[in-house]
Amino acid sequence: MARAMGLALMNENAWRRSVNHTCRRRVTLPCGRYGTMLASALALLLSQAHPFDDVARVLLHPRCVNCHPAGEAPLQTDASRPHHQNVTRRIEALGTRCTACHLPNAPQGPGLPPSAAEWKMPRADLPLVFQGRTPAQLCHQLKDPAQNGNLTPEAMLEHLTHDPRVVWSFAPGPGRALPPLTHARFLEVFSAWLQLGQPCPTEAPQAPQTKRPPNTPRQR
Repeated sequence: MARAMGLALMNENAWRRSVNHTCRRRVTLPCGRYGTMLASALALLLSQAHPFDDVARVLLHPRCVNCHPAGEAPLQTDASRPHHQNVTRRIEALGTRCTACHLPNAPQGPGLPPSAAEWKMPRADLPLVFQGRTPAQLCHQLKDPAQNGNLTPEAMLEHLTHDPRVVWSFAPGPGRALPPLTHARFLEVFSAWLQLGQPCPTEAPQAPQTKRPPNTPRQR
C-alpha cells in the first residue's frame, strides 16, 4: 500500500523519466513514442480522473462539435450556431462543395472561413455526431465500428494525428477559442486511453424525482 501511495504521488513527467530510463536499460520494454504513451497511461491509472475525461473535453469543444453536429447543418463560432447561408450536408447535391469557400492555405482571421484541405462534413450515412453526446455516449460511439466508420484504434489515432481539419482545429487562428489541450497533449491522452483498453465512463445516475403529496399546491 505504501508503495502504491508513493507511486500515486509521482507526476507524469516523473513517469516518463522512469519509463525512458528503463527503456535504455531493458530492451524488452517498449521505448520511444510507445514508452511515452505507456507513461501517460500509467499516470492516468494513478490519477483520480477517468482516462476518457480529457479526450471528451476536446471532442466536445466547439472546434470539434461544429463539424460533428446532431443535425444536417454544420455549426459556426464558439457558440456553435447553425451555418449561415442555410448550408447543409446537401450542398454537394446542389452542385457545390464546402471547399468553394473553405480553401486550403487561405488567410485566417475573425469572420473568415476556416481553411484546411478536404473541408467537409461526415457522410449522411455515418454522421459521427458529437453534439449533445455525454462523455460515456461519445466513448462507446468511438469504439463501435458501426458508428466510427469501421476504424481500428490505430486508424483513429492516425486520423487525429494527420487529418488537416483536425490539425487546423488546434490552431484555428485569431478570433476562435482553442481546445482545452494542445494537439500534442491530446494525442498523448488519446493514445493512453487506447493503451488502457478504451475504458468508458459510466453515466451519472439521475436524481430521483420527489413526488408531491396529494392536493399540495406547487410552489411558484
